[in-house]
Amino acid sequence: MTPAGVWMVAASLLLQGCVESRPTMLGAPISGINHTSAAINQFSVNGGGGPNLGPYGGGPGSQMCCAMLPVQWREGLTVVVEWEKDPSPHDYANWSEPMFTDAWRNRVKAHRAKYTRHRAVVEVASYEKLGVVDVHFLPCDQVVVSAVAHLPGMPGYP
Repeated sequence: MTPAGVWMVAASLLLQGCVESRPTMLGAPISGINHTSAAINQFSVNGGGGPNLGPYGGGPGSQMCCAMLPVQWREGLTVVVEWEKDPSPHDYANWSEPMFTDAWRNRVKAHRAKYTRHRAVVEVASYEKLGVVDVHFLPCDQVVVSAVAHLPGMPGYP
């Protein structure tokens, strides 16, 4: 190796010490809490999938991976939440058609046509330490998002 090559290798190794080693973004698990009578068939936060949620269901026990968020919260931090909602999740119980027949499949198809899809850009509540991304689905297609390292109902939870 030439002296110039040795110098380049040495300089690049020295510069590696100047690189910030702490990540600025982390993947945080996603959890959902449904405060409505509809079912949330699927949802995502910045493209990362969340679990399906029954009416008035969900919580910290069911998590999926992941939403990329900054380690340090900053003013104006937002995420994109997309979801599919079944406004009548209990209709299946009243169907007289035997399951998996053509008549039943037609009912399923008609029922799925009533699903609605939503998208919201939502501010993330302030956090000191990044934790689980909790998405709260509220009536009237409203969504609240927090990402704190506390469980719902505990001190410090927004």
